[in-house]
Amino acid sequence: MSGPHPGRLSAVVLAAALALTACGGDDKGDGKTHLTFWDNNASPTVTPIWQKTITDFEAANPDIKVDYVGIPTAQVSQKYDTAIASNALPDVGAVTTAFLGNLTAQKALAPLDERLAGSPLNGKLSAPFLTLVKGATADGKLYELPLSGNVGTLWYRTDWFKDKNLKLDTWDDFYSAAGKLTDAKNNRFGFTIRGGAGSIAQMLEMVYGQSGVAEFFDASGKTTVNDPRNVAALERLVSLYKKATPAADVNNDYTKMVAQFDGGTIGVMQHNLGSSGDHKKALGGPDKVLGTTVPAAPGGGHVIVSNPVTGVGVFKSGKHQDAAWKFAEFASGADNSSHFNSSTGQIPANTDSAAAPWVSENPTLANAVKVMADPSTKVVQLPYYLPEFSAVTKTEAEPLFQKVLLGSLPAKDFLDQIATKLNDAQAKYKQRNGG
Repeated sequence: MSGPHPGRLSAVVLAAALALTACGGDDKGDGKTHLTFWDNNASPTVTPIWQKTITDFEAANPDIKVDYVGIPTAQVSQKYDTAIASNALPDVGAVTTAFLGNLTAQKALAPLDERLAGSPLNGKLSAPFLTLVKGATADGKLYELPLSGNVGTLWYRTDWFKDKNLKLDTWDDFYSAAGKLTDAKNNRFGFTIRGGAGSIAQMLEMVYGQSGVAEFFDASGKTTVNDPRNVAALERLVSLYKKATPAADVNNDYTKMVAQFDGGTIGVMQHNLGSSGDHKKALGGPDKVLGTTVPAAPGGGHVIVSNPVTGVGVFKSGKHQDAAWKFAEFASGADNSSHFNSSTGQIPANTDSAAAPWVSENPTLANAVKVMADPSTKVVQLPYYLPEFSAVTKTEAEPLFQKVLLGSLPAKDFLDQIATKLNDAQAKYKQRNGG
């Protein structure tokens, strides 16, 4: 006897569940406007932050009630896709530039340019973050009100650096420190390379930061991934493997990498601001660990590879657009921006919040804010708008990068293969969008 295919049954059940949780703007009979908000990164750390935001918003807007729905980050893209297909989107939700292109391609979000132009927030949000948000979509409009930004960070053992009188001001300083901090016989290494899941974004940060190449696609539409300067930078980075890093790095994902660093066997670890809580809890305060952006490029000025910008989007299908905007506006306001980012250790998109005393009291964050605000800093915008980008840089590229580390694939051949796929994806994208 045959029955429904398990995959189809799961999709039906999921769609039904989403329909129950979305219910954007349903009338509850209490005289209030009801909004449904989806948190795209529900976790023991982030959920309480959003819950306080909602409590504060409701206190300031007693005629609006916000229902919180938490979704783990690993599931959120699928949840949004399913909700679009079943017409079960929330009124408002946390989104990031990493999947903004997908949402806007499906016409799920309302543009916010005009609303921001008439808002007290106009002129109070970081210009670089607004550029990154607009650059993540096909039409260059603002579909996400930025709240929080991140940046690639070199976390380093300040006590180790002090003991050996080392610096981390230049790329030469970095490579010198990686070697001088290594004592393999005593299981101590100067650096750890992420060779497992999630390796490519971190590799790109180190490569572009060293090479000084400041754009991902050139004027002709070709990717710069395999620019000779990037090839040389990757060769230098890979040369550290097994000399100044553990051999196990070839398989290390985020969890294993952090376990090594927080366990006290690594001098420098590359990640972003989001791991600050773990490091401080395991190793202590600034006398043991601090973070800095990647060093300036050889020609001067920092070259930073874009990290996803978190913000709030208003969904077009919501019944209460004005109330949903009011919540997004509140979330990106100075007070809530300080609450959110001081809790996560990330960069406030609100410039008033970024200038608040709590930022200067955090040396790692203060450095990141300063570098991102520096006019000489150039940000390489990763093409999140390309549907193929995730597959190319994860499913396809990660196993190849492991071969580079192991010496069975030259760095140039690796970057050439990635470049071919990205150039094809970019050409198709331009063709679809009349470019």
